[in-house]
Amino acid sequence: MKSLSTVILLIIITSSNAQMTPEEVVQKQLETYNNLDIEGFMSVIGANIKIYDFETGKTTVDGYDQCKNVYDALFKSSPKLHSRILTRTVFDNKIIDHEYITGRKGSNTPLELVLIYEVNHEKITKITVLRKE
Repeated sequence: MKSLSTVILLIIITSSNAQMTPEEVVQKQLETYNNLDIEGFMSVIGANIKIYDFETGKTTVDGYDQCKNVYDALFKSSPKLHSRILTRTVFDNKIIDHEYITGRKGSNTPLELVLIYEVNHEKITKITVLRKE
């Protein structure tokens, strides 16, 4: 019986120390985005997050605080915001999502984006955004 208790304890300890895969990190970000949960959303965002526009190469968000401000404002102005993944590709620590977004800032016009997420140490550290023309 003592050995069974030891095995159960080891399983609990091992599972509580399990790290999220890059895909799990991005999935959590998606779920918290769809729930308009700014704290949950930011829990997987790196301190030095950078978000880039693919077409121009310009940085649109630089740092955790700016990211939180941008997404907090978006969530508050978009009560029906929802993103659906059309396709997802996992390549090492990069996740490429083709997303179909509705309810952004009260708009009835859907938005399609491709987002390339880079994940390091269970945090999203870089996002590159491609917009459909």
